[in-house]
Amino acid sequence: MVKSISGMSTLTIYNKLSEGFYLSWNYHRSDRLYLWDYVSDLLSSIIVFGIVCGVVIIGISIILRPFFGIPCLLVLVIYKWRRRHLSMDDKIEEFLQSHNLAPIRYSFKQVKKMTKNFKDKLGEGGYGSVFKGKLCSGHHVAIKLLCTSKGKGEDFINEVASIGRIHHANVAKLIGFCVEGSKQALVYDFMPNGSLDKIIFSEENKNTLSWKKLFDIVIGVARGIDYLHQGCDMQILHFDIKPHNILLDENFNPRISDFGLAKLYAIDDSIVSLTAARGTIGYIAPELVYRNLGGISYKADVYSFGVLVLEMVRRKNWNALANHTSQINFPSWIYDRLDQGEDMELGDISDDEEVMIRKMIITAFWCIQLLPYDRPSMNEVLKMLESNVELLEMPPKPFHQLPLETSTEVHSCENSNDEESVLLHNQF
Repeated sequence: MVKSISGMSTLTIYNKLSEGFYLSWNYHRSDRLYLWDYVSDLLSSIIVFGIVCGVVIIGISIILRPFFGIPCLLVLVIYKWRRRHLSMDDKIEEFLQSHNLAPIRYSFKQVKKMTKNFKDKLGEGGYGSVFKGKLCSGHHVAIKLLCTSKGKGEDFINEVASIGRIHHANVAKLIGFCVEGSKQALVYDFMPNGSLDKIIFSEENKNTLSWKKLFDIVIGVARGIDYLHQGCDMQILHFDIKPHNILLDENFNPRISDFGLAKLYAIDDSIVSLTAARGTIGYIAPELVYRNLGGISYKADVYSFGVLVLEMVRRKNWNALANHTSQINFPSWIYDRLDQGEDMELGDISDDEEVMIRKMIITAFWCIQLLPYDRPSMNEVLKMLESNVELLEMPPKPFHQLPLETSTEVHSCENSNDEESVLLHNQF
């Protein structure tokens, strides 16, 4: 090994080069360079791994896309649905707060507990079902479980807004409500004697109530409707007065219920706007269908009340009716006998009962006059019922031959539960 070439001749150097030589030197690498090599190797591994994973994921997603597409779509639909119903909950809550209405808000879990998981059904209709329940205090309630809401809760708001502001002996009391998404329920005081239709439309029960009690029910319903029309800070038009919506407490005192079709208007509005007819066929006022008869007003409820009263009288053990005419001609038959001063063949009744019956019938005929302005207000109805029968004038015979052309269809009607109920339009 040549360590130094100093002092060597050129030939010697040449010979050494011909033989070959080794070169060596000292080199020291810093720790920083070792660290950089480690990091660069690690980054390279991560990038390679990421690329491989990306390729694998893309491949799997292409293969499994049909399987994942449907669940993802369902998740999106559920999200949209929850968002819509949560906004409806906020809308209802905002409405209640803005109108100072404070019924108790229950959770659906509490509603299920009250009804023992909806064990005792009291009845059902187009609105939904009614179940008997009990509060923690032991107070019995009737819980109205509504069908899936239409129009983002407008019907639900109608009912809570209308009945939530009412405090009257002849109007059903709203204790609370529940709204959780599509689940909507109203909690009312329980009425142990059910609805009026269960009595007057039943062969077994129609004689349960005396003429005096029937007359008291008529007075109570009239007072309730009069309160709705002019006793609140807003005018409330019910639009669905019928036996099914008259509840009876333990003493058979009447309570007006079911405000799903009700509308609120300013107290001084004599004519109101309504886009579609609403009510129950057989009880609906003619002007709600035939707009050329006059404007829509509180007189629509007056008409329904008149039909209700005639139904109550007709269903009360009227034996003479079967001997003289069919039930479909009852209004015409009874009107003619009253107008001509003939005996109504009421059977074994007292003089006081006959007076009450005459009052009910004459008042009802005033209420079902074809043109709205010919009908009395509910305040005037009460005066008729509470006045001397000798002072009551017979109204003109209702002429229900309606015009052939109609201006609207009955969009918001539901059929009466009683199949024998017929339109009074065709009874004269």
